[in-house]
Amino acid sequence: MAATVGILGAGRAGLSIGVALARAGYVVHLHGRRAKPVPPPLTLSTGRLPAWLSQVDVIILAVPDDAVRAVAADAAGAGLVHRGQVVLHLSGALGREVLSPLEPSGAALGSLHPLQTLSDPETAPERLRGAVATVVGDPRAVELAAALARAVGMEPVPIAAGQKPLYHAAAVVASNFMVTLAGVAQRLFLGAGLTEDAARKALAALMAGAVENVRTAGPRVALTGPVARGDVETIRRHLAVLRGEDAELYRTVSRAALELARLDPERRRAIEELLC
Repeated sequence: MAATVGILGAGRAGLSIGVALARAGYVVHLHGRRAKPVPPPLTLSTGRLPAWLSQVDVIILAVPDDAVRAVAADAAGAGLVHRGQVVLHLSGALGREVLSPLEPSGAALGSLHPLQTLSDPETAPERLRGAVATVVGDPRAVELAAALARAVGMEPVPIAAGQKPLYHAAAVVASNFMVTLAGVAQRLFLGAGLTEDAARKALAALMAGAVENVRTAGPRVALTGPVARGDVETIRRHLAVLRGEDAELYRTVSRAALELARLDPERRRAIEELLC
């Protein structure tokens, strides 16, 4: 029989994990600060910490990083967490220690972090399938977190607690920075005269192709463009038309691209001089 799961937090992460687990056969209870529509088969309780908190097998804190410790302290103060339970948080940057207010309860403590963007709870079950989920914490917590991950089609990967900040920084670079760069590229496309619709289509095609190449061959092989080719004059032309922060961003990212590029020493030095 599947474990019963209680989720504290009804934001996008909590709703997404809740929908995925419910569709995987788990009994899921959801609690949030205020009433709101939630996707079926979930139902939402609000107000004070619910009585069902002491009855579920696993409690998931699906709250912002800065609130995890406070919510753990509230649950500890209410006396609703006990030795037979597992308590997990969903933060990518925090380890087991943030749940330390719950240590006297005897519950197993840890974290489960899906390495996937969760913008739409309705489509989350499909997006989570095949994604990596890092797990850390007490042995029993890691075991249960891994079981939850596998149940919704994710691949659980243990990680050392001390490495989570670096791991999460990598995730931010891969996801959040990619979206930020897309915003910069769209603005430059519009400045070059493309319509908004054409710019969006251009971005989607370019970025989808790049992501697929990374998936199949890795970043070094997937890298294309003037840095990868050692095209010094094209880089010079780009820098001639870019201004201010755009030029500095171009230089910074190009220097990172240069680390991946396979160039002869002469071309590498020429590009390095341009990017200073």
